[in-house]
Amino acid sequence: MTEKRVLNCIVPPHILAKLLESSDAEIREAAMRTLLTTMRLQGEREVRATLLGRAAPAEGRRTVYDCRHSTFLPSAVLARSEDGASSGDDSVNRAFDGFGATRQFYLEIMGRNSIDDRGMRLDGYVHRGVDYNNAFWDGQEMVFGDGDGRIFSDFTGSLDVIGHELTHGVTEHTAGLEYHNQSGALNESMSDVMGCLVKQWTMRQTAEDADWLIGAEVFTPGFDGDALRSLKAPGTAYDNDTFGKDPQPDHMDGYLELPDTDEGDNGGVHLNSGIPNHAFYQAAVGIGGYAWEAAGHIWYESLRASTPTTDFQAFADTTVGKAGDLYGSSEQDAVRDAWDHVGISVSSGTARRRPPVSVPGGNGTTAEVARDMDQLLAQVERLRQDLHLPA
Repeated sequence: MTEKRVLNCIVPPHILAKLLESSDAEIREAAMRTLLTTMRLQGEREVRATLLGRAAPAEGRRTVYDCRHSTFLPSAVLARSEDGASSGDDSVNRAFDGFGATRQFYLEIMGRNSIDDRGMRLDGYVHRGVDYNNAFWDGQEMVFGDGDGRIFSDFTGSLDVIGHELTHGVTEHTAGLEYHNQSGALNESMSDVMGCLVKQWTMRQTAEDADWLIGAEVFTPGFDGDALRSLKAPGTAYDNDTFGKDPQPDHMDGYLELPDTDEGDNGGVHLNSGIPNHAFYQAAVGIGGYAWEAAGHIWYESLRASTPTTDFQAFADTTVGKAGDLYGSSEQDAVRDAWDHVGISVSSGTARRRPPVSVPGGNGTTAEVARDMDQLLAQVERLRQDLHLPA
């Protein structure tokens, strides 16, 4: 059976679905357009994936194109290349610099030569569409929306978002973690972890000093102190009338059993990633110092040692083993304690089982969350018809 190829988007469907309930027509329309675009691109992803890896190695050479608000990538114009001059467009330069920072992080810290470890080109497209509230990696390039200026600003403005999306490529070329259920949540978590580490390494922040937030620079410019996700405190990244409260769990007791469908976020990959995210945070602060050093290497080498179906328990076991192999008992104890903190016991060999529970800080039970996600497609179709947009 061929594994389903997925479009890796930074904004999860549960946030876009919430925006469909807004009383503001402009917010609803932007969310609906973004959701429809993502659905269409998913189909294109299946075809484009067959071309993956055909481009000649190029030592991670960067090229950024300007879509000029079109959704047709082949019509984009060259805006900046590796040997070219700086652009007069800030979005172009931010994407170019973010690619460079991520490339150098992987090269200098992890000893990896670009996404595929063979010098894969880094191609980016900015100004995609109109009010496009997302950014994504499709297996070949990264594409940035400008946001609608109200819920999201230009997605090139967040270095951790760039590091997150490019890491999906690293995962695809290493463990190939299947994008559903626990392996998919690990896939998302690895991108969040490495996105944070790219930013921390660039800013030379210690684990204690870092904010451990994803997308704080581009999420809801009208609100202060929020982000898409928090590794330090999953479930607290945002809390406002527009979105409600962040539903990410930080412990296996809150694990969300969602449908393995597009509407169910492929089994809650963006939600349940809060659990391994928090384990990494706990390991990083437990070890101390710079998180990209011991903790980062342990997680990266554990990714390389994983398989497409690795789940939370298997990954936790691997990280504890790698901590002992690469460092010593102190680091190993910190990693073991980190997983214990989120409800996964390495010594027992099995993760704790969990009954259906209320979403931490949320407004309903796991079953209710799943039902709400299942209603997403129907909402999209109704809004599409109301706004007279093409199918």
